[in-house]
Amino acid sequence: MRKTGVIKMDLSRDYQNGAFIPGSDTLPAIWAQKAAAFRTSLGPRARLDLAYGPAPRNRFDLFLPDTAAKGLLVFIHGGYWLATNRDLWSHLAAGAIARGWACAMPSYTLAPQARIAQITAEVDAAITAACAEIAGPVVVTGHSAGGHLSARMGCADRTGSVAARVNRVVPISPIADLAPIAQTDMQADLHLDAAEIASESPARHALRTQAHIWVGGQERPAFLWQARTLSENWNCPWTVDPGTHHFSVIDALEDPTSPLMQTCLNGF
Repeated sequence: MRKTGVIKMDLSRDYQNGAFIPGSDTLPAIWAQKAAAFRTSLGPRARLDLAYGPAPRNRFDLFLPDTAAKGLLVFIHGGYWLATNRDLWSHLAAGAIARGWACAMPSYTLAPQARIAQITAEVDAAITAACAEIAGPVVVTGHSAGGHLSARMGCADRTGSVAARVNRVVPISPIADLAPIAQTDMQADLHLDAAEIASESPARHALRTQAHIWVGGQERPAFLWQARTLSENWNCPWTVDPGTHHFSVIDALEDPTSPLMQTCLNGF
């Protein structure tokens, strides 16, 4: 009798973003230029390369408003836990700064040098260090893999000082369930196993704090599914931002009056 089993599909195409966004190859240079100009414009209010741990990428930048900060917004960068760095995204602090909030942007050790569980712990340590600098409410947001990491900061399994301080999480285009990622070509570097998929998937945990999920209306269907899955499992609101794709959806963080910034900071 022939044995049958489940065919494991390759989902790599589902999670490719740049291939479906015309001109995406030009974006990193634009981001780098905008980020550098923003850092320069702040002068001493851009406190750069602050250590939160011993590893080379255990650093964060802290951007300050021109008055006493009302609170702290943390933005966690994406790149599928495999790429990019905080210094590509400095300009996204502009909306928070204009509203009188400080904004912290950490880097973290990338895979395959770190497992996702270690990256989660590093982000926790980075927020702990940033909280020591800024009083008041704390809102954690992040994009893509950073959306996953920001969601992890709102999960009920997180304990300690960060869990006590974080008042709201706003994951943007998050990876909420890691199981599909294990069926992509990224698995060669991420080495996800069943235990880590269960422990590090935000959608498999209860929510501990306020949350609102944000995703672009023109995203790949997989990201719309991920965002809705997290919203349903957490029983929290989600917003599909019309006309925005995976990379343009975060542009609204530059605008202090945008609906995304209002979702992050209103009510404090």
